[in-house]
Amino acid sequence: MSEYAESADGASKPSRPSRPGRHGGIGTIQRLAMNRTGSFDWDLETRTMNVDAAGLAVFGVDPGTFDASCPGSLVELLDPEERERLNLAVDEAVSSGAHSYSVHFQVPMPDGERQWTHAQARILRHPDGTVHRIVGVVRDATAEVAHSAFVLDLEKSRERQTSIVERTTSAMSRAVSVDDVTAALAGPGGTARLGCEGVTLGLMENASLNVVAVSGRTLEAFDGLGSGGLDRKLPLVDTILSGRPRFITSPADLVRRYPALKAHEEQLGFSSAAYLPLVAQARSLGGLAMFYTRRMAFDADERILCLGLAAIVAQSLQRATLFDEEREFATGLQSAMLPRRIQEVEGGEIAVRYHAARDGRQVGGDWYDMIALPNGRYGLVVGDVQGHDTHAAAIMGQLRIALRAYAAEGHPPGTVLARASRFLAELDTDRFATCTYAQVDLGSGALRVARAGHFGPLIRHTDGRVGAPQVRGGLPLGISTYFGNEEFPETRLDLVPGETFVLFTDGLVEEPGADIDKGVEVLTQEVRAGPPEAEALADHLSHRLWERWGSDDDVALLVLRRSPDVGSPRAPRLHQYIHQADPQGLSDARSIVRQALADWDMADFADDAELVTGELLVNVLLHTEGGAVLTVEVLPEPVLRIRLSVQDRSSAWPRRRTPGETSTSGRGLLLMDAVSLRWGIEPRGEGKAVWCELGPAARPAAV
Repeated sequence: MSEYAESADGASKPSRPSRPGRHGGIGTIQRLAMNRTGSFDWDLETRTMNVDAAGLAVFGVDPGTFDASCPGSLVELLDPEERERLNLAVDEAVSSGAHSYSVHFQVPMPDGERQWTHAQARILRHPDGTVHRIVGVVRDATAEVAHSAFVLDLEKSRERQTSIVERTTSAMSRAVSVDDVTAALAGPGGTARLGCEGVTLGLMENASLNVVAVSGRTLEAFDGLGSGGLDRKLPLVDTILSGRPRFITSPADLVRRYPALKAHEEQLGFSSAAYLPLVAQARSLGGLAMFYTRRMAFDADERILCLGLAAIVAQSLQRATLFDEEREFATGLQSAMLPRRIQEVEGGEIAVRYHAARDGRQVGGDWYDMIALPNGRYGLVVGDVQGHDTHAAAIMGQLRIALRAYAAEGHPPGTVLARASRFLAELDTDRFATCTYAQVDLGSGALRVARAGHFGPLIRHTDGRVGAPQVRGGLPLGISTYFGNEEFPETRLDLVPGETFVLFTDGLVEEPGADIDKGVEVLTQEVRAGPPEAEALADHLSHRLWERWGSDDDVALLVLRRSPDVGSPRAPRLHQYIHQADPQGLSDARSIVRQALADWDMADFADDAELVTGELLVNVLLHTEGGAVLTVEVLPEPVLRIRLSVQDRSSAWPRRRTPGETSTSGRGLLLMDAVSLRWGIEPRGEGKAVWCELGPAARPAAV
């Protein structure tokens, strides 16, 4: 059925319909419409359309007024949009060679209602494909379409409710602590997940209400309507105390139920709200309020949805509260096993940090310690017992006490670790532990370090560079005894004034799924970028790295800084340690000396100082088995002079030689004698120091 009549040769020609009357036969139309289905026969060659009485009744047309020679008159009854829909369906079917078409469209009825109508027809063609006749049926499809729309809306509503439940359940399943629950409800995407525009979560604590989460424009966001005493004049408290949900369909409904809120009626940014009690195992935990900017009728399905969400949140809160309580107990136990305080050290500053893993209910096995030793020395310990449970914590506590006892006896680091390994092996456990133990003398800066399967230390030098000394190590504690290999070789280092010594456990550098060397590299960068003070640097590392990737594991951190020795404005001084395994250290030392003399307005002596520095350091790095400590200072009295000193651990003193013309060595002391005012050698601790002085005064004889 179309406003265009198809001719026998397939050409479309406009018909000239006359609009039929739609009055005078309403009773007849209503009686015929009872059938709701009629038929039509459209002859395109004669350009006539025969429609039975039932078919005309579907269109609301009195049979006595219809003219079969004007088939387009029925289409003229339709609104332009519906007419276009019908024409398009018919024209597409005819032009495409189809043999049928089916289309729904709306027909305005005499009583003002709009009726959905369905037309379905068969297209008859000549052998050459031209259309000569269309026959079909029309019927009232209003009930059918309305039912389909209802079913579609119902399906959409149920899909939305199912999606809300699935998203909320998924978010709550990942929530471990109460903070996680509040973040899932009130954090980014929380209200969208719940299908509302605002949310409030209040918990019962000591006979009072504590609002722990607010998102969006909610009632509890106003002063005096949130946390506090249990005032039943407020809807959230009333819901919690009564244990019954409250469904608010409008602000007026809210004020009617709770007159105390009359003053806030104009400020409310929502139209509807659902106040829901949170109950788990017959225990009232608090209340959840969800706010909507749209009007909500809260039919049965909506109420069931809200109550289901409340049940999910309540169960998650109960689980999270239990986790927080167990975690608080566990971390308290762990803290009790660690030193309550670290004593102040003379000649330096020390800082320690411990962070428990965020995941898991049990304590871990990481620990730190500082032990006062004879002769003003200190023992520094950082270790990690295998596992993250109470057994690991118990082993850690026993091992820490044993290691303190062995260290206090005055044993060297290698012996302390060997005895600790034997102690762990004798315990009734299959756990092992890793550990780094160091003895430091802050007066001389001497460090003696041993490792048992653990990370070596980092040292931040006075110029900001960070080095990772090659500290030799043995097997983890317990394993080494099991395999009969209790060798823990000792490495000797020097900590010059102003340098910082850093010990850590793997939780600070271990990123899940990444190479641990990458984590050590990042830690090195952060030590370099952090502040020089021990406490400030410990805070910097804890914040930057534990927050970044260390939250899944325990973290123990120990930072020791030797007090800087900068001399005085008239007699400045610098210290620098050059490690034997650092090829860049020699070049850096020469540059540091030149820059220091320039800063001290003594650049005239920079060439000689740089030359002597290179010679002294090369002798140490070539002829000893360790690094060297370079000290450069200004001696203001009685004549301004520069003093350079290089200290090492070798007891062998250099001797002057007379090299031949072709010799490639042996000229270092001769060169120093030629450019310095005086020089000498003196014993220093376990080794010696070679020194020289440069300046403008006449050079006296060597001593």
